Amino acid sequence: MPKITIREALKQAMDEEMDRDNNILLMGEEVAKYNGAYKVSQGMLEKFGDKRVRDTPITEEGFAGIGIGAAMAGLRPIVEFMTFNFAIQAMDQIINNAAKMLYMSGGKFKVPIVFRGPNGPAEYLSSQHSQAAQTFFAHVPGLKVVAPSTPRDAKGLLKTAIRDDNPVIFLESELMYSWEGDVEEGEILIPFGEANILKEGSDVTLISYSKPMKILIQAAGELQNIGINAEVIDLRSIRPLDEKTVYESVKKTNRVVIIDESWPFVSVASYLGWLISKNCFDYLDAPAEIVTSEDTPMPYNHRLEIFAQPSVEKIIDAVKKVMYL
Repeated sequence: MPKITIREALKQAMDEEMDRDNNILLMGEEVAKYNGAYKVSQGMLEKFGDKRVRDTPITEEGFAGIGIGAAMAGLRPIVEFMTFNFAIQAMDQIINNAAKMLYMSGGKFKVPIVFRGPNGPAEYLSSQHSQAAQTFFAHVPGLKVVAPSTPRDAKGLLKTAIRDDNPVIFLESELMYSWEGDVEEGEILIPFGEANILKEGSDVTLISYSKPMKILIQAAGELQNIGINAEVIDLRSIRPLDEKTVYESVKKTNRVVIIDESWPFVSVASYLGWLISKNCFDYLDAPAEIVTSEDTPMPYNHRLEIFAQPSVEKIIDAVKKVMYL
């Protein structure tokens, strides 16, 4: 089975889907002549031409709106944001038009559009370019929100997103593009709303998605060395959420720690913690714990930047807390 990077997996997904359906197009800043800000669309302009791979001005609200209009007219746009920090400029289009159009039109207008690009903190980007935006979008009915952590999931989930008739927020990460993993050849479609159990365990459930999955695996290994057998769950899909897999795991382990790159207040982690407390109350031997980024704008100083984010040490401390160690 060949190993490829997440960058290559995303390109394969777009390439295969654009081969399959001529109504699919890619648009965004530097996606064409520059081959993408992170080279995800390398070579696609030469293959598909400038009618289907379109560079846009630095006007996120403008090109997001054009993409939404194109989707309403029967096309299937993929809109790349250079970073989801810039998608904040397009919030009116995404929330008031893309998310609500099917409802407000009485089902007459579908909006099959994918908004994709890197999300969350990278390095040395300071406060305005290091925000984890998933909570903003997951809050909105009408949007689907997915966040892969492996090349296989990136490919399979992006292909599913492109074929979906609803607007999909597809969250990547600048620091994940070079991550490698096994991806089998041939068609891969991964349904939304199906979490992946990466490691079976019996003592505590660790839950996250996207880039933090790397530190979850590391933390689970260190916990194993001190006799704690952690179960590790990758949500993959934030909305829809696979509650069943989460509840079954928590009922088995009786303890849970949720890790999230976003801020703690009204986050994916805090909402999932409430769901678990509500639906698994009789099975919990300790309150659900969350490990998030600190409740502060992201510092530029690299040491402070690292300290502000979830870490292996913070996860292990949270696990010890729910196990009363």
